Amino acid sequence: MNISSIKKTAVALLIASLASVGLQADVIATKDGARLVGTIKKIDGGKVTLGTTYAGDITINQSEVESITMDNPLVVRLEGGTTMEGTVTTSASGQVSIAGKDGTISTTVGKIATTWAPGGTDPAVAALQRKWAYEAAVDITGKAGNREQLGTAVALRATLSNAKDKLQFYTSYNRQETDNVKSADQFKAGVDYQNNFKGHMSWYVRNEGGFDRIKDIELYNVSAAGIGYDFIKKPHQTLTGRAGLSFRYEGYKNPITEDVKSAGLDFGLNHSYEFATMKMTNALTFVPSFDDFANYRAIHDSFFEMPITASKWKLRIGLNNDYTSEPAPGVKSMDTTYYTRLVLNWD
Repeated sequence: MNISSIKKTAVALLIASLASVGLQADVIATKDGARLVGTIKKIDGGKVTLGTTYAGDITINQSEVESITMDNPLVVRLEGGTTMEGTVTTSASGQVSIAGKDGTISTTVGKIATTWAPGGTDPAVAALQRKWAYEAAVDITGKAGNREQLGTAVALRATLSNAKDKLQFYTSYNRQETDNVKSADQFKAGVDYQNNFKGHMSWYVRNEGGFDRIKDIELYNVSAAGIGYDFIKKPHQTLTGRAGLSFRYEGYKNPITEDVKSAGLDFGLNHSYEFATMKMTNALTFVPSFDDFANYRAIHDSFFEMPITASKWKLRIGLNNDYTSEPAPGVKSMDTTYYTRLVLNWD
């Protein structure tokens, strides 16, 4: 073989190689004339996710897609419920063909409900599978010099959830000493269940109990149930309001302080917003008594949470207010806590 033949063979192999690479790519053409090349990861919720080497994952509104050409097969579920595994191509007229081993289905882009990789799980089914998530938080503070101060706070939370409901178990303990005198001694444990039964509507039940010895409360318990509504329900932001009925008990150590045993109302507002690198969370509960609406308890908690590294460790900086409208004699109504906590999350 002469040099000229070798060159021709090399060029032919290069062209074949480039053609093979091109055939392995998925192509999305949009209605405004854009042509996007990559790997289609999924079509779900009116969005098409395309993985690219030049811009990471790109999300395109399904309504803006003119055509799809796919090299690798996917499992496709149509709006009517028909499911088929195959490759997807689009004709010039806008018709979509799904070619599988049992034949070909013709449809339109708008009628594709969702897709997933062969051997995987339908996203609608996966969304209903409950998963556990866990969280542990701790902070230790100290001071020496003109005043001696030592504080410790720990918290644990376990959450079992899916797209329809969420069950949470939580507990925490906070102890602070200033000049060898306790300035905080508080424990709480609770359970909270929420069921999203229709659109933005949900119902909930919750129970929380514990003690606060600085406020002279030997034992407290709040049980509540009611209805919730999602005013904002987006992937990066939620705002949920709650309203229901409650029963509140507070038993005081000092015998001259009358214990609280009363049915009442239960109001709550929970908000979260995810930024590019951090998350903000706000929570507010308000529990007034039917016997005396001036007798109530209000708790507020706001914090920013940011990742420390790429691991599951995060740093949480926040503010907590605990207000009792009719405290024991000699006890202030408001307790305010500023905190910086180390948080570990895992599944």
